[in-house]
Amino acid sequence: MCLLGNFNLCYDFVFSQDRMNCLFTQRVTSGLRRIPVVLLQRSSSQKQLPTLTLYTKDPCPLCDDAKETLKPYKHRFLFQTVDITLPENKTWYKKYKYDIPVFHFNGQFLMMHRVDTGLLEQHLTKAEKE
Repeated sequence: MCLLGNFNLCYDFVFSQDRMNCLFTQRVTSGLRRIPVVLLQRSSSQKQLPTLTLYTKDPCPLCDDAKETLKPYKHRFLFQTVDITLPENKTWYKKYKYDIPVFHFNGQFLMMHRVDTGLLEQHLTKAEKE
């Protein structure tokens, strides 16, 4: 469903059965890029999952390894990727071009170069208690 008329960006409404959340995703009309932009809870009693953002580029073998390491944790967070080579992400490119993969947890820097599972577990546990 395109909500922006003639603009290049559209918003799709996606219902995630496994998390029971509603998610709006933003995409270019070509359908090649999808990024979560708004998360709505189905019920006010449900906790919102934290967001883990991966700053990456293609190709990035270290990023692929990092994604594999994250698989056992994937049910505990929402996962976003940011391609730092896209023109709209030039700020992230300048900041992270030599350091990917870089991870942010709920918008704050968490780790770079590789996944520190102990640090990730610490942040996930803290977020689950809040």
